[in-house]
Amino acid sequence: MIARVRDGEPEAYAELVRAHTGIALRAAAALGAGADAEDVVQQAFFKAYCTLGRFRDGAAFRPWLLSIVANETRNTVRTAVRQRTVVGREAALAEAEPVIPESADPAVAALEVERRAALLAALDRLSEEHRLVVTYRYLLEMDEPETAQALGWPRGTVKSRLNRALRKLQRLLPDFQPREGGDEHE
Repeated sequence: MIARVRDGEPEAYAELVRAHTGIALRAAAALGAGADAEDVVQQAFFKAYCTLGRFRDGAAFRPWLLSIVANETRNTVRTAVRQRTVVGREAALAEAEPVIPESADPAVAALEVERRAALLAALDRLSEEHRLVVTYRYLLEMDEPETAQALGWPRGTVKSRLNRALRKLQRLLPDFQPREGGDEHE
């Protein structure tokens, strides 16, 4: 697909954009872009296209793109006049992807919303590197190799920072249990 884009085939890049817009929007929202998530994603796709010459052949596109989304989000948040609130992040994340199926029991749905809001509030209390690794690994459901690639960190660094971040979250949220992605034994 990347070779087709480099060869100047416009539809090939449109296919990449369609395939990765959802995850890019969730990443921007989860990392704090709030109402600016769509602008962040659009800018990230533009930058990805402009820097495609630096994309390493054989590498996965998604983690590379998400690292650009993370940088764009960080730039947007830094230059924003007002701080994003947990409620704003929760609303943006909920708009990016429905969290609770419509058929869910209202009591269960309310608990899930409360749990998610508490998790986002706790994430705000973590350092940026810990917040990033938890966001990529659990909120964006990336495996460890993808997380390492997206963050530009060695896999061992991802494991150790994730471990520390989860311990901190456990202190902040004693009932917190991350949902496993199934690749813990890789």
